[in-house]
Amino acid sequence: MQVGNTVNSAPKQKWIAAFIFCFLVLLVDGADMLLLSYSLSSLKVEFGLSSFQAGMLGSVTLAGMAVGGIFGGWASDKFGRVRIISLSIIKFSLLTALLGFVSNVYEFAIVRFLSALGLGAVYMVCAGLMSELVPTKYRTTVIATIFTGWTFGYIVASLLAGAIIPEYGWRMLFIVSGSAVIIGILMPIFVKESEAWKKARLNRTQTEAKMVKGDRSVFKAIVQDKLIFRTLIFWMMVAGFMQFGYYGVNNWMPLYLEQELGMNFKSMTNYLIGSYTAMIGGKILAGYMGDKLGRKFTFMFGAITTAIFLIIIVMFHNASNILYLLVIFGFLYGMPLGVYTTYMSESFPTNVRGTAMGTAHNVGRIGSTIAPATIGFIATEGSIGLGFMVMGAAYLICALPTLFIKEKMYDPQANVASTDDETASVKTTGSLASNKAV
Repeated sequence: MQVGNTVNSAPKQKWIAAFIFCFLVLLVDGADMLLLSYSLSSLKVEFGLSSFQAGMLGSVTLAGMAVGGIFGGWASDKFGRVRIISLSIIKFSLLTALLGFVSNVYEFAIVRFLSALGLGAVYMVCAGLMSELVPTKYRTTVIATIFTGWTFGYIVASLLAGAIIPEYGWRMLFIVSGSAVIIGILMPIFVKESEAWKKARLNRTQTEAKMVKGDRSVFKAIVQDKLIFRTLIFWMMVAGFMQFGYYGVNNWMPLYLEQELGMNFKSMTNYLIGSYTAMIGGKILAGYMGDKLGRKFTFMFGAITTAIFLIIIVMFHNASNILYLLVIFGFLYGMPLGVYTTYMSESFPTNVRGTAMGTAHNVGRIGSTIAPATIGFIATEGSIGLGFMVMGAAYLICALPTLFIKEKMYDPQANVASTDDETASVKTTGSLASNKAV
């Protein structure tokens, strides 16, 4: 028998509205990330940057995302998922547009860091919101489909970069992206907070009212619960190595195709569009596999095959097969991302979900922060391709901690039981692993 009350899944029209806006938010998020990759060559010329310095701009972005993501996860538990998503996209859209007006690389780095504070918050908060709205039986498929928005963002960024940079320059590319602010303004009008969050917030407020001020924090609750804390550590390891591989490749792939494979800019963007389109299919398939075959199996399969295929691309590419290799690679490296957020969202109870997911994912950004600069350093001493092989090893390592993370530990639609001590045993949170609550 399940302990605690279960929140009925949201009416379909409610989670569909959330689906549409989260998809658009993630589209903008993904596009914004890739704008810098496409602008690196132009930035290197205009500001006289070395490969290592250009890589540091990517690291500055990812450092800002890490800080913003941790704070955003905590804020989503306290103030609401929808509110934080909305404020974050408004912030990073306006500041990204401001990049079009900077006069030197130092101003660019500062503004990029500040915009990334908002950029980093939305990824895991969108996952947390949707996990609390979508029924368990097809949760992974729906959330994986939402996260194809990130990949559609890559395609949009590729099309925009191909159309704007050769004619109008990198500054106009960033200015145009500021139009996404309208999504943040409209989202709170059409999307409301989940019932699970509202009830968890009410329970937490009632509990805090009985305690001495300062005696309680959500971070303390995570640390004091051994199961939650251990799971958090494993997810930090997964996130760190996965993002080291993912962002290293993503940041440098355009320059790799231009410099080491000799493609012109328009050909490079077209090839990457093919890879990103395949990535959409990989994410959706991973979502379906996650629901049918399990979150853990799907994540490990995607991570291991991605690692293998990165090595294949570097070792065996040529002018006639590179397009096919990029398409297959895009399909495979979309798979871990397709199941990652659902798998993690079911690892933590509602009252700490946003904080735990935000902390795990964004502490993991330490890996993503050092990856662009790492490849830049390797490229200076050797080649970008050699750096990609290091990223492949990271993908292989990121699969290992999932051996110790159980699937479906908590039902995101189960109400947090009202107790005098929120650090009580995980039995009070509605564990899917033992109760199979759906």
